[in-house]
Amino acid sequence: MTTSRELVVRTLNHQPVERAPRDLWTLPGVRMFRADEIEKMLRRFPEDIVEPDFIHGKGALEEGTPHEVGEYRDAWGCVWKVAEAGVIGEVKTHPLASYSALARFKLPRELLDDADFSRVNPGCLRTSCFVLAGSTVRPFERAQFLRGTEALFVDLAYGAKEVRTLLEMLHDFYTRELEMWAATDVDGVSFMDDWGSQTSLLISPDMWRDVFKPLYVDYCDILHRMGKYAFFHSDGDISLIVDELIEVGIDALNSQLFCMDIEKLGERFAGRLTFWGEIDRQRIMPFGTEDEVRQAVRRVRKALDRGRGGVIAECEWGLDVPYENVAAVFDEWLRPLDAYSDG
Repeated sequence: MTTSRELVVRTLNHQPVERAPRDLWTLPGVRMFRADEIEKMLRRFPEDIVEPDFIHGKGALEEGTPHEVGEYRDAWGCVWKVAEAGVIGEVKTHPLASYSALARFKLPRELLDDADFSRVNPGCLRTSCFVLAGSTVRPFERAQFLRGTEALFVDLAYGAKEVRTLLEMLHDFYTRELEMWAATDVDGVSFMDDWGSQTSLLISPDMWRDVFKPLYVDYCDILHRMGKYAFFHSDGDISLIVDELIEVGIDALNSQLFCMDIEKLGERFAGRLTFWGEIDRQRIMPFGTEDEVRQAVRRVRKALDRGRGGVIAECEWGLDVPYENVAAVFDEWLRPLDAYSDG
């Protein structure tokens, strides 16, 4: 019998599989207030991808509790405001709002120096699931959190030398983190940056190639050198850089498919990239009927699977998403693809 790990690996390698592997993302609010529903869902549709048993070091600057109403300060010194329990919140205080603070800024190296990896390898050995480590790597987003989004965009537009210095500092931290993960027995490592608005990239493709693409090349090289798969997440319409994400070495891409032309994505990239979900979490998952959810899954399968696999059945479960809609996603993925191949 094929194990979950084998199922995911075959999917990543575009080999035939008996079903798409499952991956359920539960947002903080669901974990806080609907844990019984999560347990029920996982009994019905067991996951094929799991996280390692791992603890980051405690950041010296950390204060407060994430996802609870109020403010908390993360390890980088960014102050987040949470207006609703279970929601991630927004950064309201940026430690590098003025670059005069850059010379004194210290990376939170204790996150890595004091990290506990001791249970990672034993846990990988015990499970038959694919073990995917979620890293903190997000250079574009972290630079926004530290600097402020508008200020960072101005920096990039005018080629401020300080922004290159900041990105070099972040890159040093992130390459070290990925090297630490690559030395463990996990099967893959994920990183992220939200590059798209609802209709386009947030910066020009040329700027992305010049400033950020080289960073991603290094990240993927570190992981591939140690036999790990590179998973990447980005929100928004990122269709202009998907080809280059494949080029730098991304094995599995999680993106907002419904912000883009899904059929065109399938025409261009099916067989070259594993699509790691998703189903429309802005409209269909929270507000759609079960039938609309199933239709969305069918659209993704017909456009991206094309009988060649290379798709992971992933969806995101937010606090406003009914249990029944999440169940409909995974149930529909179990239907034979040829059951609706006629359109």
